[in-house]
Amino acid sequence: MFSKMKNIDTAFRHIRGFSMLVIVGCIIICCFTLYKSFKLVAQMQSKVYILANGKALEAFASDRKDNIAVEARDHVKTFHQFFFTLDPDDKVIKSNVTKALYLCDDSAKRIYDDLRENGYYAGIISGNISQSIEIDSISVDINQYPYLFRCYAVQRIIRATSIAHRSLITEGSLRNVSRSDNNPHGFLVERWKTIENKDLKIENRK
Repeated sequence: MFSKMKNIDTAFRHIRGFSMLVIVGCIIICCFTLYKSFKLVAQMQSKVYILANGKALEAFASDRKDNIAVEARDHVKTFHQFFFTLDPDDKVIKSNVTKALYLCDDSAKRIYDDLRENGYYAGIISGNISQSIEIDSISVDINQYPYLFRCYAVQRIIRATSIAHRSLITEGSLRNVSRSDNNPHGFLVERWKTIENKDLKIENRK
């Protein structure tokens, strides 16, 4: 009788030990599954799929600090394209300049007012002149704030009888501001000025 009780007690201990191992194993597996699930969800949330021309393109979200230089250069490029892309149409001029002024402080507004008072925009309209700009390069120093930049570009001025190519070098600084529909990059150009603007060549139109 005593031997049977001892065997039952031993068997019970074995079953209890096995049950504990199974429970601990289940807990470990559940914790591992939850960890991997949260990690996978976080990875999926950092991905964005963009539909372009019927194709799904994958993009990854990242902190702004990883893209400051890229966004700063694109902000400077966008500002210059709006400010210097002009056609002989008063509405087009006002629309482009208005978009540019959202991206810069009053230094751009002062230049715009001076050009308007000197009849520059009226001359573009009356002379049927078109003006475009091609950005060669933009350097941005992100090691100090506000971020200093310098833009190298070529202006193309199309007149009825000629096409003029002018070098354009400008510089200024960039300050962080809130993002908006009018300013998607969240930068503001400050103390903007022209360093060089001279003729490179003039082509006669046939």
